[in-house]
Amino acid sequence: MTVKHSTFTIDRNYPQPPGKVFAAWADPAVKASWLMAPGHHHELDFRVGGREVASGGQLRFEATYRDIVDGKRIVYCATLHDGDKLSTVSQTTVEFIADGEGTRLVLAEQGAYLDDMEQPEWREQGVNSQLDTLAKLLAE
Repeated sequence: MTVKHSTFTIDRNYPQPPGKVFAAWADPAVKASWLMAPGHHHELDFRVGGREVASGGQLRFEATYRDIVDGKRIVYCATLHDGDKLSTVSQTTVEFIADGEGTRLVLAEQGAYLDDMEQPEWREQGVNSQLDTLAKLLAE
């Protein structure tokens, strides 16, 4: 039984204002369109104490929102299961900072990766891919 602790930070700039970028995280249909592959399950109750569940294949991501400051910040704690096995426990903070006409998004995630079921590099790569999809959606 092993535990690997890791933290990563992703710093992105979007040409859209913070309210628009934040809204893409808060609206269930919009978030599902950039977070999930087609045909996967997603539900979002975007409020402090609310939950998010995303699943596809063997993987199930579950988050609870701990702090939401409209247009400014989101903090959530999450688990990732592979089948019936817990593979990751994490805390994520997303900041939306006005930067001229656009938004600087800073996402920091602290994770405990259990029993080599997931690696921090895989998680960071996956989050980067989701943020790439978000950028494409916002540009439309």
